[in-house]
Amino acid sequence: QVQLVESGGGLVQDGGSLRLSCAASGGTFSKYTMAWFRQAPGKEREFVGALAWSDGSTYVPHSVKGRFTISGENAKNTVYLQMNSLTPEDTAVYYCAAKFNDQLKYNYWGQGTQVTVSS
Repeated sequence: QVQLVESGGGLVQDGGSLRLSCAASGGTFSKYTMAWFRQAPGKEREFVGALAWSDGSTYVPHSVKGRFTISGENAKNTVYLQMNSLTPEDTAVYYCAAKFNDQLKYNYWGQGTQVTVSS
């Protein structure tokens, strides 16, 4: 059974940085895509980046491009989300997710980690 465990969330001041980690276990992740999502109170879940283990390719949406970077460490089955120049609008619960490359939906999710940016 695939398990995803996020860590690294916390309280940071406006303009600060955080690095989130997602450790994956219970699967052969070479054929998986892993992603980060976030959800703020009263808002829909938002995609903030993905990494495909098969070729190491990454993608971050325009909404966070230039501030957020996604990377991975194969040996540890761990994906990172480096977040810089944080603003209060980045406050949310951040979730790690995983899926097989040929699936449309992410069907494995972590428990989430809270990120709070104070003004």
